[in-house]
Amino acid sequence: MAQKREIVSTINDLIETLKDGQEGFKQAAEGVKDSELKSLFQEYSQQRGRFAAELQSQARQLGEPDPEESSSAAGAMHRAWINLKSVVTSGDDHAILAECERGEDSAVKEYQEAMEGGLSSPIGETISRQYTEVKDAHDRIKNLRD
Repeated sequence: MAQKREIVSTINDLIETLKDGQEGFKQAAEGVKDSELKSLFQEYSQQRGRFAAELQSQARQLGEPDPEESSSAAGAMHRAWINLKSVVTSGDDHAILAECERGEDSAVKEYQEAMEGGLSSPIGETISRQYTEVKDAHDRIKNLRD
């Protein structure tokens, strides 16, 4: 079983990842021409915001007075979403989907690593449930790209 400090660190890493995704999907929604994609990306952006808020709440319950509130500055996730900025300006829906998928690859990996950390309930259940939805989003984006 992971110690409280490790659990809070894992939660904060996931919050950063979710904030990166929230911003990335927001940018993607602004950049695509297809109205269905625009709607989907807005939905995913809002979902990531909800997930981050959920984890912030659980971090506070664990005694963390100031859980992460921002996106990462140097993480792999951030680099993946940064590429999105240049693609968005091109207005190429396929390229935007490809960059979103790359960002989601990082999110899926981050969640898998968190679940391998032996987190107890209820945080383990929350992360597992969120992972399922993040993985579904990844797979849907991949299918749309293909």
